[in-house]
Amino acid sequence: MSSVTDIVKNRFLGFLIWQSIHSTIIFILFRTILSQNGIFSLPSFLTCFSFLTFHLSLLLFSASLYFISSPHFDRHTPPYDLVLALLRCLFTGLSPPQGVLRRARVFLGLFGFFLGAALAGTTALVSLCKSESCGGGVAVVGLRGFGFGLVYGIYYLFKRRWVLEFPIIQRPLFFRFKMCLLSAVGQAIKLSAAAYIFSGVLILFLQDQFESHIRMGNLIFEQIIFYVGGFSLCLCWELSHHLHQVIHTKRYIFAPPKGSAAAETNPSEPLLAALEESTPKSLPHYLAYLDLCMVCDNNVDTWRRAAFFEETGETYKKVVAACLRPLEHLASNLVEGLESSIDKTHQQSTQVQLPTVSERDSRFSELFNDSQLCAWCSWAVASLTARSRKEDRFGIAQLSGSNAAVISTLLSCLLAVETFLGKKTSLQSPNALMGPAGIKWATVTTARRDGATSVVGKKSGVPLHSQAYAIADVLRTSIYCIVSTFHEEMLTGAKAGLLEKDWVIGGKPLYGTRELLLQKLHLFVDFRAC
Repeated sequence: MSSVTDIVKNRFLGFLIWQSIHSTIIFILFRTILSQNGIFSLPSFLTCFSFLTFHLSLLLFSASLYFISSPHFDRHTPPYDLVLALLRCLFTGLSPPQGVLRRARVFLGLFGFFLGAALAGTTALVSLCKSESCGGGVAVVGLRGFGFGLVYGIYYLFKRRWVLEFPIIQRPLFFRFKMCLLSAVGQAIKLSAAAYIFSGVLILFLQDQFESHIRMGNLIFEQIIFYVGGFSLCLCWELSHHLHQVIHTKRYIFAPPKGSAAAETNPSEPLLAALEESTPKSLPHYLAYLDLCMVCDNNVDTWRRAAFFEETGETYKKVVAACLRPLEHLASNLVEGLESSIDKTHQQSTQVQLPTVSERDSRFSELFNDSQLCAWCSWAVASLTARSRKEDRFGIAQLSGSNAAVISTLLSCLLAVETFLGKKTSLQSPNALMGPAGIKWATVTTARRDGATSVVGKKSGVPLHSQAYAIADVLRTSIYCIVSTFHEEMLTGAKAGLLEKDWVIGGKPLYGTRELLLQKLHLFVDFRAC
């Protein structure tokens, strides 16, 4: 089996092979359309050299994309902050904080992609458009290509297209790539039109430099060549982008071949190694959690899920701990952020000055960058807990206390997210819980309470809040998945007063109190949590 580091390398090599196929087809079609008789003749030395430089430009673009692509969005350090941190290190001799170095690497990677796109556009457009057919020769064509690269690089970075987005349903590679063809063509038309106008304005400002080379008689034909060449270039880049997304977000099976000796002895070892040893927030780390979620939820690899419930229970504990780790991290950071916001708000309560929306969002913006990972973990651990009712022959899930840990973590994380969204999560009287208004939306308040309270009012239409609502829905669905499976046991435990003993941990939860978690669990058991 390939190591974790070889997974990304092998996929990138496969991406380069498939990219060369569609780029070669586009290059041949472009040269055939612009040929005098409409037939692609035998290649000359100049054509072969143009073909080689065209693929080298695509290799430069692909390498730039490879170095910045990541499934996790990370904010970069602004240039002035980077310069200040560098000067502070030079004059004080102190090492910069780890977060500054990480964000500096992100900024340098994005800046490198921007320059790589500009240089790739210059080389590719010169390779596509014959210099003898264009006014100004290679200089004008290269400047046009530089403008195409600048426009595409700005758009690519502004839209955060370098972040890998995993599909909801894993389909075959060819089917997924086929679905992207129409959108790639439409996006290439828009980008090539914008880049054509920008490069034309750039040439207009520098027309004195190329005045002697412009041939007015062939102006219309030259502009057609420029636009068709720019469209071909943008189409190659768009297809490369979609192909890169499709190949790198495909599920990877972290398991030995079925029927081998390793599959009979310890089939979960590769998956556990990838979960524990891979770099956090890296592509192999995400692929490992995706594979874990597919194993826990689907009935495709039932033999792998059955290996989780081995007799010693160590594998099941490691899998549950790996799933709860991102959720615990999210809940802890939310509690810390909420408590710090309450402290600052309480200090300003006499002046009735609340933090602005931008200040609040800046403090919480990085907490939901791992929303995809948290969604996988939540659904994986909920599905595995629900499956344990019939597939756990040794009772490991119940005897090890994993069921209580799972429910407590999911409830704590849900309460923290709902508090962030402005939902009232304090303890209610029994009479208040009888109706559907047991938990109401609260307005922003400056009153200090025992725990972290709401500092963010109800607000929609903002990406930060959209991610929070999505996480809350996933957590709520995951809890209902467990409750619906163990509903009879929970009802019996609630009547006997044992619900807290069986499904809530004995120590202090991540957020709130044991009483608050028990009250929330009663709402789920009664199917009134919303």
